[in-house]
Amino acid sequence: MTQAPKIGLVSLGCPKALVDSERIMTTLRAQGYSFSRDYAGADVVLVNTCGFLDSAKQESLEAIGEALNENGRVIVTGCLGVEENLIRETHPSVLAITGPHQYESVVNAVHDHLPPVPNKFVDLVPENSLKLTPRHYAYLKISEGCNNRCSFCIIPQIRGDLASRPAAGILSEAEGLIRSGVKELLVISQDTSAYGLDIKYAASKYRGREVKAKFYDLAKELGELGAWVRLHYVYPYPHVDQIMELMAEGLVLPYLDIPFQHASPKVLKAMRRPAHQEKTLNRILDWKRQVPDLTVRSNFIVGFPGETEEDFEMMLDFIEEAEIDRAGCFKYEPVTGATANELEGIVPDEVMDERFAQLMEVAQNVSFGQLQKKVGRTIDVIVDDVRPEQNRVIARSKWDAPEIDGQVIVNQADGIKIGDIVQVTVTDNDEYDLFAVPVSA
Repeated sequence: MTQAPKIGLVSLGCPKALVDSERIMTTLRAQGYSFSRDYAGADVVLVNTCGFLDSAKQESLEAIGEALNENGRVIVTGCLGVEENLIRETHPSVLAITGPHQYESVVNAVHDHLPPVPNKFVDLVPENSLKLTPRHYAYLKISEGCNNRCSFCIIPQIRGDLASRPAAGILSEAEGLIRSGVKELLVISQDTSAYGLDIKYAASKYRGREVKAKFYDLAKELGELGAWVRLHYVYPYPHVDQIMELMAEGLVLPYLDIPFQHASPKVLKAMRRPAHQEKTLNRILDWKRQVPDLTVRSNFIVGFPGETEEDFEMMLDFIEEAEIDRAGCFKYEPVTGATANELEGIVPDEVMDERFAQLMEVAQNVSFGQLQKKVGRTIDVIVDDVRPEQNRVIARSKWDAPEIDGQVIVNQADGIKIGDIVQVTVTDNDEYDLFAVPVSA
């Protein structure tokens, strides 16, 4: 039997890029390709790049260079692929370059440089897509692109305007993932709460009935499939209020990932983002009244051009008043092609560093206080890692997304496996994590 050609894969960037990598892998696997875990075993290496920030572009160029040095035969795809000249100038020997979510183009490029070997025993479309995440959770991408035109961002230039998937296709994919063992669906896009706007919320037929491409309708349908459903990249539009009833019913996890970026109306206006800080604060407080268990995670930018000390203090006040449970922080970084580069009032690096440290200290204090409220409670957790030598497992609660939030460290954890959902009693906390023991312990 002729050996299947092997592909190495390097996937960089956000969960949305990870989903792109999974789709490319699934297509290639169905065509008879296999995959290598290292450069040496690969006939060609595919690098899925990130191009959101200039630092991410540099990381992508370095990854391409490493693949060329270790293997020599490299195909580039992903967000940085839109800057073909930059890639060619830096690495002229790459075999081919395609842009983001251009699945057909990247597969054709693989065919050109590493033709498939037909084999009727191997060329079977997998029942479920190949995944790069652990078996028990998966990212579910509901749309591409974005209609927002934030001054610091070039995502619409890279990935285009909002392009929503029909609800039926999303639900069918979710069903397949759950059949394959997935217990947690992480819903992602560039703007999840804008889902369906571009296709006028058109209905599609799922299991003999019409389901509209609307944020609420989709979330409800996903919740009824029986897995944990976690919503990421949600903007605080008024219609998000409806989701609270789904959280109260237990259909959707009490968790919202909302990219606020700032709280000062002046800075938000310069960012070209919704600037109704007071309305937003009231909305969050109202959500938390309706769903007391609601966790809100967000990212904030310090040092945006023109940011004054007053603007910065306003952001700190917002984090405290809104009790932002999980806050990440980024120092402002110019992005080639972004209109924010033309703004005046560059914040010095040392001031940016001070503000970063101060914001993280405030965020830690808020996080500690919020987690302290969980001590003594019995909660469900999903297990990500097992450490039998320590009689311990690393898990997450409904308030923790993988890789970006905290963990639940469970001691006295005999007989628990990765992917299990178990009941634990919370015994302690620190700034980011909870500590617990199984209910049966």
